[in-house]
Amino acid sequence: MSVPQVPSRLVFRVPSTAVLGALLFAITATPFAWAAPGLLVIYVVPVVAIAWIIRVRTTADREKLVTRTLFSRHVLPWSDVRAFRVSERSWVRAVVEDGKELPLPTVRTRHLPALSLISGGRLDDPTEAPAEQPREEDAE
Repeated sequence: MSVPQVPSRLVFRVPSTAVLGALLFAITATPFAWAAPGLLVIYVVPVVAIAWIIRVRTTADREKLVTRTLFSRHVLPWSDVRAFRVSERSWVRAVVEDGKELPLPTVRTRHLPALSLISGGRLDDPTEAPAEQPREEDAE
């Protein structure tokens, strides 16, 4: 059986090509923005979208999880993470020592096996089927 190679870190983020969508919005909004005074404020939407695309991410390495949102950054050592919780829309949250939940931006259910692997076995993969226990009557 081969041993899986574990990367030194994982970065979960929105693909950088999404910036093209925000730029396309800015281009198509130009006739509207110049139609009347004050409508130039519409350009705030693509600027905020680009900032969000560039800034928001979750980084995991062997020691910690780092989450970045548009205005904040949280560092969470693996020793503080008790479990992962999956929401109805497949977003993942880290459950910490005191029961609080920290959202992991851009992390989805499909990423849980990778997070389990990079945590060094500290957290089980919740998507993995539990190993069957031998039944007592089979042991005889």
